[in-house]
Amino acid sequence: MKHANCARLWAFGLALVGTALMSFAQSAAAERVLRLDEVAVGELDPAKASDYADSILMFNVYDTLVLPRQGGPGHVPHLAESWEGEGTSYSFTLRDDARFQSGNPVTAEDVVFSLDRMKVLGLGLSYLFGNVESAEALDNRTVRFNLGVAYAPFVASLVRLPIVDKTTVMANLGDGDGDMKDWGQAYLSANGAGSGAYVVVSHNPQEETVMSKNADYFLGIDDSAPDTVRLRYGLEAATVRTLLAQGEHEISSQWLPPEVMKALAGEGMQLFTESGTGAFYFKMNTTKSPLDDAHCRLALANAFDYEAALKLIAVTDDLSQGSASTGAIPVGMFGSNPADMTTSRDLDAARAHLEQCAHGPADFTIEITWIAEVPVEERFALLFQANLAEIGIKSTITKVPWALFSSMVNSAENTPHISQLFVNAVTGDPDTLLYGMYHSTSAGTWQSPEHLSDAEVDMLLEEGRTGATDEAREAAYAALNSRLVSIAPSIYGYDRQSIFAASPKVTAPALSDPDHAFGLDGMGFSFRLMSVEE
Repeated sequence: MKHANCARLWAFGLALVGTALMSFAQSAAAERVLRLDEVAVGELDPAKASDYADSILMFNVYDTLVLPRQGGPGHVPHLAESWEGEGTSYSFTLRDDARFQSGNPVTAEDVVFSLDRMKVLGLGLSYLFGNVESAEALDNRTVRFNLGVAYAPFVASLVRLPIVDKTTVMANLGDGDGDMKDWGQAYLSANGAGSGAYVVVSHNPQEETVMSKNADYFLGIDDSAPDTVRLRYGLEAATVRTLLAQGEHEISSQWLPPEVMKALAGEGMQLFTESGTGAFYFKMNTTKSPLDDAHCRLALANAFDYEAALKLIAVTDDLSQGSASTGAIPVGMFGSNPADMTTSRDLDAARAHLEQCAHGPADFTIEITWIAEVPVEERFALLFQANLAEIGIKSTITKVPWALFSSMVNSAENTPHISQLFVNAVTGDPDTLLYGMYHSTSAGTWQSPEHLSDAEVDMLLEEGRTGATDEAREAAYAALNSRLVSIAPSIYGYDRQSIFAASPKVTAPALSDPDHAFGLDGMGFSFRLMSVEE
């Protein structure tokens, strides 16, 4: 009997172990994983972040005082529970329940530190805070910003001030001069120090950034949100298509060629969209002959076939990656022209401007570049080359990797004649689309390979950011629109709309329902608001 009882107990024990192992396996298999890709490597340091991949990381690893209102204009509280002020002084009261991923509470001192760090480093989107003379912690939960001059879009700009855990950064200062050494740059380029809904697990600039759900996030996160996110870098279009088809990838980048998007939709993928706050530009180096002459630039702008360009980006009969441009400012923003006032090709005007250009077409060759990681740009380059040939202008086409391009444009001499770029309003406000492109102080950044220096443009940009009323800002930007079209530092190809191919098992209201859209590029990828089927 003892042997029989032992046998039964042994069998029962094995059954328990088997059940536990099965439960563990089911639990492991049930992990919700979201895999997506971007062409450029994401910059983890919030003081250096500026492009789309960076934004995806910032909006998930870090939090900001305010967020864009979903489905409409304006902003809502986030880390701040309320604010007041106008003109040159704004005060914000912080929530009392927000904590960094380290466990440290989010305080007014952290907000001050985050602003000071961004301004001292002077990188990324720090120019948004050039008018902020100081920030001060009035108490643990109250912070006041003091501006040197009135800045109408100040509250909007705060969606680009990720709040950093001062205590964590101070404990991880790297080599450098002064008390603050490197301000934690080495550490924050590989690690997170935010309060966001996702925690950085690993960051490999050659491959991917891995993030996991922050179980202690102050707003809570639904169980259906992804447990693990893998943001992959530099995947080829064919690779993305294969991975999606095999169920090993969930969302593509927006940079897939239109016919690949169309094919994926036909294969059962859904198409997510994010309405743009920007456009596609052919940016002309205004300092390099022959484009130092406005008439030559206008010749190129009139020669470009805008309608043919839109056909190149149609995904389906009802969905496109862009809409017709009406000028320098995308439709719907302050100062934009109406949607029916579309820009069109005019070869007669192109030839007339070319005749007034100080440089004859026999004397120059235009260098057209396209970003290697964005293959659709090669098509635009070929289209533009054909357009220029019709008015007797010779041109070459060069593929340039993003890393090389972003360093080339620091010097006007090294900047090519033509640079193809997608640029967005980084806060949703036109100031953050136009100031970084066209103000003379912005020349030589990746957004501003035009190297433009125009006193009237500078004046109107300043009026746009300081206007006391919406009407005053509208008037300034309308005048700016006219001025930019008349001197043509850029060719305004089309207003953009981002499209992403996604697995049917992913739900993302901010990328599929206008009532939930943020109106800010990249914020639709707030992973806490997505769902992934097991």
